[in-house]
Amino acid sequence: MRTNYLTVLSFCFTLLIASSSIVFGANDSFLWLANADMSVYKKEGILSTMRIANDYFMEKWPNPGEDTVTDKRRPSNIWTRGTYYEGLMALYQIEPKEKLRKKYYDYAVEWGKSHDWGMWGGTKTRNADNQCCGQTYIELYQIEPKPERIAKIKKSIDRMVSSEKIDDWNWIDAIQMAMPVFAKLGVVCGDDKYFERMYEMYSYTRNKHGDNGLYNPEHGLWWRDKDFDPPYTTPNGKNCYWSRGNGWVYAALARVLDVLPEDAPHRNEYIKDFKDMSKAIKEAQRGDGFWNVSLHDPQHFGGRELSGTAFFVYGMAWGINNSVLDPSDYMSSAGKGWTGMIENALHENGFLGYVQSTGKQPSDGQPVGFDKKPNFEDYALGAFLLAGSEIYPDFGGCIAENSSKSAF
Repeated sequence: MRTNYLTVLSFCFTLLIASSSIVFGANDSFLWLANADMSVYKKEGILSTMRIANDYFMEKWPNPGEDTVTDKRRPSNIWTRGTYYEGLMALYQIEPKEKLRKKYYDYAVEWGKSHDWGMWGGTKTRNADNQCCGQTYIELYQIEPKPERIAKIKKSIDRMVSSEKIDDWNWIDAIQMAMPVFAKLGVVCGDDKYFERMYEMYSYTRNKHGDNGLYNPEHGLWWRDKDFDPPYTTPNGKNCYWSRGNGWVYAALARVLDVLPEDAPHRNEYIKDFKDMSKAIKEAQRGDGFWNVSLHDPQHFGGRELSGTAFFVYGMAWGINNSVLDPSDYMSSAGKGWTGMIENALHENGFLGYVQSTGKQPSDGQPVGFDKKPNFEDYALGAFLLAGSEIYPDFGGCIAENSSKSAF
């Protein structure tokens, strides 16, 4: 249940006060926004920035089935593109213009058709990265229930449910790639077996992988995989909590809770982890609204990074909108994060800067920068669109209060 908009408005003053602590650097993105109409920070402006970023990508990739080519050729149904389509479907859900809704829907359907609604690795794959595309396949099935849209992803997940193996998710990114697929199938099929297996796999990653699980309840954050749990530390002796890795888990919990029935088993455990993560994430935020790639060590490749930031903004805004998080505690943080991204990372043509390329740790894909193109442009855009989709409904009137444009 979403928080009432009037309740949200009551915290605008909190955002206004918080904005005084934001330190924004000058760059081309900020300069073009400085000359833009103030409406860019209001509800319609939030939607407009999402459209700008998405248009850049769709114009660059007019054929959704085209392979991606970086260091090698890959099909476009891999996890990076699957994450983009999660964001596109979120944009589709809030888009009021029927022409644009059809454009987004058709683009997603064409993508699914081009891959025959299948996964890289086929129905025998247990790799969560390969199953990420299933999140969008299922959402498209829910809009137009054509059996072929979910037949293959269901077969893949059914194989996992019927086996004894529950340790597949040995890196935390996998939680976002596949956990929502289980949750969505549980809803579509009306069968708790998907919820139960999802919980078993999540719990194994949380409590058993590595030496004692990949989640540290003391800090409310996750090590990316067994290579980064203690005794491993950053060069400065800190726990290595990778921003995007924690963003994957945070987004996964939001996406699972968004569809999981209120009386579903283990829901309260997910909520507790989500709340504990929220507290830890909020405490790690930079003054400019972004998060560093290393959450507990700002000196370890410190600086703005968009993909982790976008996932954190998405999760916080979702939590506020769905009465899981207290607006008085988290609205300022979510607002600062969104404003930081549009003022410091969004180019006029829709390109998103400060995106860390694919990897598994803070040092990968460095340095990031305003003009630097990552090896894949799709997953960070997906995260940005997810964030915007939750900022848009109830935050619109407040984001302007959090803007630094008053400096101009």
